[in-house]
Amino acid sequence: MAKRFANRSITAPGTALGLAATLLAAAILFTAAPGPRAAGDQADSAMQSIRPESIRAEMRFLSDDSLEGRGTGTRGFDIAAKYMASEFEGMGLQAAGDDGTYFQSVPFRSASVDDQNSSLTLVRGGKEEQLVDRKDFISRADPAREDTSVEAPVVYVGPGVTAPEQGYDDYKGVDAKGKIVAIVPGAPPFDSAVRAYYSSGPVKSENAVAHGAVGMIVIDDPVSEGMYPFEKRARDLAFGSMRWLDKSGRPDDYYPELKAIALLSIDATKSLFDGTGHTADEVFAAAKKGTPLSFALPLTARIRNGTKLADVRGTNVVAELLGSDPSLAAEYVVFTAHLDHLGIGEPVKGDKIYNGALDNASGSAILLEIARAFSRMNPRPRRSLLFVAVTGEEKGLLGSDYFAHYPTVEKKSIVANVNMDEDLMLWPLKDVIAFGAEHSSLSTVVNAAAERLNLSVSPDPIPQEMIFIRSDQFSFVKQGVPSVFPEAGFKSDDPKFDPQALFKNWEDTRYHQPQDDMDQPGLDFDSATKFARFIFLCGWITAQQKDRPHWNAGDFFGKKYGSAAQ
Repeated sequence: MAKRFANRSITAPGTALGLAATLLAAAILFTAAPGPRAAGDQADSAMQSIRPESIRAEMRFLSDDSLEGRGTGTRGFDIAAKYMASEFEGMGLQAAGDDGTYFQSVPFRSASVDDQNSSLTLVRGGKEEQLVDRKDFISRADPAREDTSVEAPVVYVGPGVTAPEQGYDDYKGVDAKGKIVAIVPGAPPFDSAVRAYYSSGPVKSENAVAHGAVGMIVIDDPVSEGMYPFEKRARDLAFGSMRWLDKSGRPDDYYPELKAIALLSIDATKSLFDGTGHTADEVFAAAKKGTPLSFALPLTARIRNGTKLADVRGTNVVAELLGSDPSLAAEYVVFTAHLDHLGIGEPVKGDKIYNGALDNASGSAILLEIARAFSRMNPRPRRSLLFVAVTGEEKGLLGSDYFAHYPTVEKKSIVANVNMDEDLMLWPLKDVIAFGAEHSSLSTVVNAAAERLNLSVSPDPIPQEMIFIRSDQFSFVKQGVPSVFPEAGFKSDDPKFDPQALFKNWEDTRYHQPQDDMDQPGLDFDSATKFARFIFLCGWITAQQKDRPHWNAGDFFGKKYGSAAQ
């Protein structure tokens, strides 16, 4: 995550009673408001073809050492992409990529930090302080320039947020023109959706440029240090970064006005505020409370970003199942899962292959299984379905963002996205968390699917981590498409399982580490199967409804992006 299968028709039951039950189920599900489970209908039959053994086998192949972690633009990823395409073809799904193939080519710019040509120097009262690379700071690779630098006074601007509709502006009363802005991660404690939007790096960069900034220093704080420690950030530099290129060859979300960017460690952050009249703890507390606190620092910073650049090609895998209703078949429900992981990196416990079994061979396997289930349905769903295994999620949701900008079907025909990333199959599934469902009519879909499988729907237990903007569904949201990202919930009625403790242990010991492989203990493929069936139902109910999904009245994301889907 930022941040995961021979056609055979299934006929309706042969008895009059079975036929009546099927027709009744169809009548219920063809209405705008989906109903609860109707036993014995076509969806029920199709779901039974989703099997734990298949999910395990597909995960085992995709996370095998021979695929070398499926890094974006690597041979290992290409093997995974060809595997997905061959499976889709075997199901009888149509190729929906470029030029009649299953593949959409994605142009990438690869950028890795050139440590020997990167530096950060602070100048206070005429005295220079040279910071130590990867101990005090991390240089940010520039996706368009091999060597770029800036020297300017520094002004602290809190989270760097300007939110007129919230009556909030970190830039009020400070002059950032020609300055380097120092910003803290995150956003003020707005409503969770609003906070997630304003926490986005591109949104902050755009705002800094709008206020005339020429450089940026991202400081560390206890919250971000707990989520993604500086030490791990420095280690992950080995993977490099990427941007997709638009039709004119420009990197996405790129602001050349910011001539150089650096990230500070927590210790360097504390030293940054020496002599300012403010302590780091005071700064952190103000940011947490949402109290604007901006001021000029009595120092100048000199930042140099050295970068090694290369152009590479990535691949999205796209397959289509045509809908059965002539009036709705031109509309698409899109299922996504990212096929990439981190590739080969710094060794951890003697292992340097970051296999990505749960993140996200699990989602990719589930994508295959639900595609296979749909391919066996007769009749097919009313709307058409797209199954997209995207690349570059671990590089910043790049493959999905490229597809959402340049879909291989008409853009306005995409009515919904259901995303799968990192199925936490570590405990028996009792509930689901549907990130983003509360923003649109997809909430009724989620509730109906959960009821049918005797699952409950739980609220986001960790809103501070802003999960909704950290996986591929957000790429579709930004194009105005109602989207949902379901995950396994944390409920348990078995004292042997403490889901929250299991999740925390997994994040601490396996997330984005080589130990996320098929040898890890506790993988529950029955739980994964139930989760896959839930995802299947979310897509099926959406495909059956007469009305296309819509944003809720007054919803923040609907107002911000809804017009993009027109």
